[in-house]
Amino acid sequence: MSIDSYLDDAQLPYPFCPGCGHGKILDDLNAALVRLQLDPHKVVIVTDIGCSGLSDKFFKTNAIHGLHGRSITYATGIKLTNPQLTVIVLMGDGGCGIGGHHLINAARRNIGVTVLVFNNLNYGMTGGEHSVTTLLGAKTATTWYGHLERPMDVCSTVKVNGTSFVARTTTFDKGAPDIFLEAIRNDGFSLVDIWELCTAHYVPNNRFGKKELLAALSKNNFSTGILHREPRVEYSRAYRLAVQGEDGWSEDVTKLEPRYEHFISGSLSCIIAGSAGMKIGSAATMFCQGAILAGLWVTQKNNYPVMVKSGHSISEVILSQEQIRSTGISKPDLMFVLSVEGLEKTRSQIASLTEEDVLFINARLLPVTTFARVIPIMFDGLGWKKEFWAVMCLAKVMRQVNLYPLEALRDAARLRSNYAEEYLAAIAASEGLIIDVGT
Repeated sequence: MSIDSYLDDAQLPYPFCPGCGHGKILDDLNAALVRLQLDPHKVVIVTDIGCSGLSDKFFKTNAIHGLHGRSITYATGIKLTNPQLTVIVLMGDGGCGIGGHHLINAARRNIGVTVLVFNNLNYGMTGGEHSVTTLLGAKTATTWYGHLERPMDVCSTVKVNGTSFVARTTTFDKGAPDIFLEAIRNDGFSLVDIWELCTAHYVPNNRFGKKELLAALSKNNFSTGILHREPRVEYSRAYRLAVQGEDGWSEDVTKLEPRYEHFISGSLSCIIAGSAGMKIGSAATMFCQGAILAGLWVTQKNNYPVMVKSGHSISEVILSQEQIRSTGISKPDLMFVLSVEGLEKTRSQIASLTEEDVLFINARLLPVTTFARVIPIMFDGLGWKKEFWAVMCLAKVMRQVNLYPLEALRDAARLRSNYAEEYLAAIAASEGLIIDVGT
């Protein structure tokens, strides 16, 4: 079944100022996506701050909205994690300035993402201040007597640093969807610099319209169209080739093949809460890997403070029979709370639990206020370090509740090369862990 639009009609119309070019760019992007007929579940649109940052919600694809100038960084991580995704960055000229370092390094690496620059020559959302692309002599909120800096040539900047596809166009160009299509198809870093009008600030301050925009391109020797193509190995592929070599190449170096059955119907969400140094994230990863080996879909989301060796450490895990579309957990089915820091960080979630939910908690942390069934865990006298408590709890619960075979968790522990023996021993020792099921 063909897709006739990637736009979400429920989110329309666009909120942009009358005459702003942002809506035209989004329409042209939609036209390119329709021609490409990409699986929307395998498309990720990444935005940062600014008027262009409002754009991701209009598309029926995956999306992430982050900090100003950092969208290319997020996109790089996404592409490295899953090279099969089509990753498109929507950012303004402000983001090119604030995130110039990321722009240059993405070009150097030739990471396989497409960047569409909404270039309206100023910071439109915050009052019309000058940006790195503001034209010489232009009046802005911060250069009222005329801008003194030479405008940044975004296209030349990424070209000289190694990008494999560069183009420049305007919102008046009817061929823009063709350029977007070629940029997305390129196997490597692509950038399209799209000149447009900011009717709220730049246009009235400079008596600037289509004629002046086109003249400015000519005056600055900024050519339009596809400016550069250079075949290069895309970075995420080059990285995997370096790790595996040609003979061992695969699209997913960490692929786990299911070889066990699972006993979950529907989905199960759980939260594991502890402290730094308790290897909460590692235990959750093993739990997820074991579930994958049992044929389940999984997600894991970690939460810890900037000072990673102090404070809380929390992992949110979802196991499901079906593909998981959202990683958010509003209310978990199971909770494991192992330390004071974990308890303090999750009190609101504990309070949201219902009588159908189960809270496994270090007995020393009781009492707590919750409607859930509370099951204390006795760690005293075990002789095991706190860093193995989380995996012991998970193993103990799996001994009593059929989620998936314990042997799958053992196989996952064997993947932890540095601590495999300790984790396997902790899983074995979990049989002696005392859980007060009578509470």
